[in-house]
Amino acid sequence: MKPVRLPASATLALPRWGLFALCLLYILPGLIGRDPWKNDDASSFGIMWTMAHGGLNDWLAPHIVGLPMPEQGPLAFWIGALCIRLFGALLGDPMAARVAAIGFFLVGSLSVWYATYVLGRRNEAQPLKLAFGGQPEPADFGRTLADGALLIYLGFIGLLVHSHASSPGALQVALVAYSLYGAVRLFDTPSIRAAATLGLALGLLVLTRGWITPLALWLGLLILAMLRAKGVVPRLILIALPLALAVSGSWLLASRFAGPLNYAPFDGWMTWNLRQLGWPSWSALAFVLKNGIWFAWPAWPFAGWAVYAWRKQFSALHIAVPLTFSIALVVPTLLDHYSEEAILLPLLPGLAMLAAFGLPTMKRGAINAVDWFSVMTLSTSAAFIWVMWVAKQTGWPAQLAKNAFKLAPGFKPEFNLITVLIAACASIGWIVLVHWRIARRPSVLWRAVVLSSGGVTLCWLLLMTLWLPWGNYVKSYAGVAKQIALQLPPVRQCVDSNVGPSQRASFAYFGHIPFSQFERTQCDFFLLQGNSNTRKKDNASEIDRNHDHWQLIWEGRRPSDRDERFRLYRRIS
Repeated sequence: MKPVRLPASATLALPRWGLFALCLLYILPGLIGRDPWKNDDASSFGIMWTMAHGGLNDWLAPHIVGLPMPEQGPLAFWIGALCIRLFGALLGDPMAARVAAIGFFLVGSLSVWYATYVLGRRNEAQPLKLAFGGQPEPADFGRTLADGALLIYLGFIGLLVHSHASSPGALQVALVAYSLYGAVRLFDTPSIRAAATLGLALGLLVLTRGWITPLALWLGLLILAMLRAKGVVPRLILIALPLALAVSGSWLLASRFAGPLNYAPFDGWMTWNLRQLGWPSWSALAFVLKNGIWFAWPAWPFAGWAVYAWRKQFSALHIAVPLTFSIALVVPTLLDHYSEEAILLPLLPGLAMLAAFGLPTMKRGAINAVDWFSVMTLSTSAAFIWVMWVAKQTGWPAQLAKNAFKLAPGFKPEFNLITVLIAACASIGWIVLVHWRIARRPSVLWRAVVLSSGGVTLCWLLLMTLWLPWGNYVKSYAGVAKQIALQLPPVRQCVDSNVGPSQRASFAYFGHIPFSQFERTQCDFFLLQGNSNTRKKDNASEIDRNHDHWQLIWEGRRPSDRDERFRLYRRIS
């Protein structure tokens, strides 16, 4: 028996203007006015920037001005580089690269919405008919569930930073969502077009972040088809798989046999993929459980309840497909010994959809508990962001101001009236939303997650408006890059270096540092990355066994990093 019994009043649609406004408030902050930040954001931008200002070989073999970067895949970098070529002169290269992130967000959001809508209209997903009528229409029920899935998708804490970064993770989660949509179409109405959509998505996933995730998805769907819809099996084998191989093989073959820039990106790419496979371990399981609790909030309580509530209808497509995606993608996370947050990203679209089908069956008390937790936690976080900003601007409260400047010594606070007004309006909107939820006590399904998504969006907007200058000061290498540039002669000579990917990208873009490329030439300058405990003599011996051949001409660091040191040497003989 179906566990859902609802009146039509519970499926009132979320106003389109409200949904669009929430999406804009979610994706735009963090894209405007932000420097490429340390780690993946800066290194990914460096690959895009190198491609955009390079030739065909630079597009076939991803690198950061001479530093090979064969890991993951080139697709996200191709799209970002294309955006730089199209919009760089107007927006600046960092902002132009993030235009791609807006596209990735749209693909992921629309895929989650439409996939849930298609499944929500199916007969097995519909609520029980009421004795005197008044149950919702299938289209209205599907639309309400789709709105709920999108709100859950926007409320993922783990998606926030990755969806605003110039990294393959944003594209990967979008393509997983698109694969989910393709799988839903294929199982709902098996056709060549649906199989081709799924194959295209899987092929693009290979070019985004390797073959492990798409292979796990394809195997999971193949098992599901063999158990539930044997007519889908030929389409998965004869259409989806060959198309995925053809799409991904174009770059793999070109990079394998063309041998651009005197290094083989295919070998490094394959090594990176294989390094993610190992035996299941307790450490990997502990990582997934420890980080998944906050990374997948607020979906996992609703998703878990959906699995329990529909336990007698596991074969129903609206449970079987997202559950298959979730199970298939958990397996690679347990085999990856190099645990990082990005490996959890592919789990999010399936969990959002599964959670949406848990909304109609969730008890009112449980929904109120999640709401109150969201209100208390996110309101407290927003208030703390405001209080810390006031302390940073005015020096009061003194202890909070001291803590803020301790993390960024030398930072000079900036006051921007426009950003303050935006932050104030968003905060007032949050208060109105909370009042509406508490005072009106609406019965619509999406009430359970609107506060979670709204609160997460508010906190992110406050951080990316009030605290953006502070974030750029702490996480950007722009200042260090300009200091290094002042030490080099006007006629630039090549600089050899051991700096990491994000530092190399930042120094090349902000300081126009002419790093040595793939040609083996003797450079007259060496930029060394070390730490505060390393002796200068040891640093010199790293670049030349006879350290007397090098002269230290500059030493510096980011004010927020007390351990990291950069030293610039000049060859003297």
